[in-house]
Amino acid sequence: MGIAVNGIDITDAQIASELPHHQQAANPLKQAVHEVVLRQLLLQEAARLGVGAGLEGQAVSEDDVIEALFELELRVPPVNDEACRRYYQGRLERYRTGAMVEARHILFQVTPAAPLELLRQTAGLLLAELQERPERFEELARSYSNCPSGAVGGSLGQLQKGQCVPEFEALLFRLQPGELAGRLLETRFGLHIVQALRSDPGHLVPYEAVAAQIADELGRQAWQRALHQYLRILAGRAAIEGVELEGADSPLVQ
Repeated sequence: MGIAVNGIDITDAQIASELPHHQQAANPLKQAVHEVVLRQLLLQEAARLGVGAGLEGQAVSEDDVIEALFELELRVPPVNDEACRRYYQGRLERYRTGAMVEARHILFQVTPAAPLELLRQTAGLLLAELQERPERFEELARSYSNCPSGAVGGSLGQLQKGQCVPEFEALLFRLQPGELAGRLLETRFGLHIVQALRSDPGHLVPYEAVAAQIADELGRQAWQRALHQYLRILAGRAAIEGVELEGADSPLVQ
């Protein structure tokens, strides 16, 4: 059975034309089919409401008609200052800049000659030794670390957020100055013994400096939610053959 929307067939040519836009999707063909079906739903609804009828004689594209439909139909609640401030307060670390940690580590790199379990055992013994005698860090880094930083006692210098792999950064920026991580850290590079030396928390960007950015972000999120709900309404009341779309039996857009 072919694909149709309210009795209008979706052609292979339409899907083939859409397919190149979705090559990064997990299922490009499925995504392309859904996009074509949703576009057909929107164009049919625009025709039903007479959207674009007043633009006859002008060079009007399908995208223009759909945009006009959105302007007519989507109800997006305005973003107020209170919502923006709540968003800011709930994500203060996101708006902190200049945070820095001076750190050092000992890397145990996994190789065919040094399998993971053997490294884990060796690294665990060294970590226990450093917990008892932290003054040996530089000595042990020079002897055991597979990182070039081992030559300088494991020193990585001053690190800012975004300069390390995420799991290393997440651990490092939780450590207090002078604190040795109490567990081995595993990353794609191997196993690490990590110590923070000195840190600078940076400074918090004032709300006023990012208020417009937050309002734009919350506005985009609200628009996406309204669009998703509107599409569910259209899909829920349409006769769609050959493909399943999420639908809604009652209006969700207030």
